[in-house]
Amino acid sequence: MTNKSGNDGKNYLIPIIIIGVMFFAIGFALGINSYLIPLLNSSLGISSTESYLVLAATFSAFLLFGYPASLVIGKIGYKKTMALSFLMFALGFYLFIPSAKNESLVLFLIASFISGMGNTFLQASVNPYITILGPIESAAKRMSIMGIANKLAWPIAPLFLALVIGKNVEDVQLVDINLPFMIIIGVFLLLGVIALLAPLPEVKAAGEDEDSVDDCPYAANKTSIWQFPHLLLGVLALFLYVGVETISLGTLVDYATSLGLANAEYYAWIAPIGMVIGYICGVLFIPKFITQDQALRICAYLALFGSVMTVAVPEQYSIYFIAFMALGCSLMWPALWPLAMTDLGKFTKAGSSLMVIAIVGGAIIPTAFALLKDSFGAQNAYMICIPCFVYILYYGVSGHKIRS
Repeated sequence: MTNKSGNDGKNYLIPIIIIGVMFFAIGFALGINSYLIPLLNSSLGISSTESYLVLAATFSAFLLFGYPASLVIGKIGYKKTMALSFLMFALGFYLFIPSAKNESLVLFLIASFISGMGNTFLQASVNPYITILGPIESAAKRMSIMGIANKLAWPIAPLFLALVIGKNVEDVQLVDINLPFMIIIGVFLLLGVIALLAPLPEVKAAGEDEDSVDDCPYAANKTSIWQFPHLLLGVLALFLYVGVETISLGTLVDYATSLGLANAEYYAWIAPIGMVIGYICGVLFIPKFITQDQALRICAYLALFGSVMTVAVPEQYSIYFIAFMALGCSLMWPALWPLAMTDLGKFTKAGSSLMVIAIVGGAIIPTAFALLKDSFGAQNAYMICIPCFVYILYYGVSGHKIRS
């Protein structure tokens, strides 16, 4: 899979910067949930399982709109789809205000679902775009750069909310979120305008045009997206990965609160720091020193170590081992996308839609985590991550090589 936009490497800088801002916006929007979960838990007096439904509502949009998003991209192109996604974000964020006023969990879930729609359309646009913007061999390097922008935004969201509100999370009332959300709405509407006017060339993967199938011989004789086993196994790997990454990023404030740690919102930085370290390594070492599949295997081992230690050590220390889980997660997304999307040719957009649908793992696995937390305690609930990382290791070892 190669870039078909006609650009050479020296013209990639501006598009990469613009797409990086959009990856930051994705992370910021998802990071809001890590603040809302403990807030809803205390303000509405609901269980952990109920408060984690906010995450489920956000990520369930990927299941319903992953494929429609690919159709929209095919109709209006990547750039206009990006702009449309920010409008969806703004609408979802606006609905958080009446949700807080009415103290309604149902309204919060609706608002989260609509913002999740925006996230679906934006991720469906930016992930394949950055993957095919240059050579496939260095796609993980570009995705690592995007990951730094994305993961730094996760802890900035709760920190921004805390700074604007001016209270510790345990003292916040629901109506206190009105001002920061009005600011966020304005910023996301501005980003939509920037996306629409930005100098982003339309790009295509090799063989994506029906009349250029010779550019991708492997896909030339295929008649269905289901004939690509390396893609289908990669979709499952991405499903599991998004779930465990969301746990490592989205549960820290809640876990710190359950441990009785002061200024719980500051613990949101533990996972992003681990991830950014991993992304920097990806930028420096891929593909010059290690391949994308080697990076995936190394990260799977690190994540397994972190998840086992998070469960096994005394709980007052366990929260810090989530950094190893996050470090392991860092290069999984940058490696999984190009490994699964290689040689899809004319099925590139369809493959991308399946990968986006797999992001629904961020709804299902954290919800299962919350159920385990209510039944067995927060520390033991992290055990759910272990089998997920085992499968991702399998995909990095042999699953990505399977061809029909």
